[in-house]
Amino acid sequence: MNTPVSYFEGQYAHGTDPWHLAERWYDRRKYGLTVAALPRARYRRAFEPGCSVGVLSELLAGRCDALLSTDRVRPAVDTAARRLAGHPHATVRHMAVPEEWPADPFDLIVLSELLYYFDAATRARILERGVGSLSPGGHLVTVHWNHPVAEHTCTGTEIAEQLGTLPELRPLARYDDPDFTLTVHERAAGPGAALSPAGAEGLI
Repeated sequence: MNTPVSYFEGQYAHGTDPWHLAERWYDRRKYGLTVAALPRARYRRAFEPGCSVGVLSELLAGRCDALLSTDRVRPAVDTAARRLAGHPHATVRHMAVPEEWPADPFDLIVLSELLYYFDAATRARILERGVGSLSPGGHLVTVHWNHPVAEHTCTGTEIAEQLGTLPELRPLARYDDPDFTLTVHERAAGPGAALSPAGAEGLI
């Protein structure tokens, strides 16, 4: 089953940042690694569903011409919007995926600490919609906690294995931390291997 929205509403009822995402070194380090793993210096349009209070969103905003960050919980949306107020090219919207999904294509989609809140069927639907929204050559980044949590239906390692079964995606990078797994995939733009950052700049 999917984690009900009431769980998240209850968490935010106790504070504007119930998981202390802006305070803990663990999260700040993880977000730094996530942004460092992006293969391109800059993206045209990025989508970040499940943005929570917008700590990662603020870092992504510095790498994108346009960023859409969304969350299904209104207090999280309000906090993220305040955090991103100085970034006019970033939009924060109240949206529940996968039932709601933006129509525009993206060259970057970031799924951070999101997919394990859904059952296998819904998780597969989110990935299907994500892949369908990626422009050819676009990047899908996932980052997920690996320790057991009652509200989680799977781990970051299991999500990485599921991503490996999607024929439209090519793996570019994977980082297995003791606590989380980070992956970067590219939507195939044609035959042949995907270009590494060095290859894209003609270094190899």
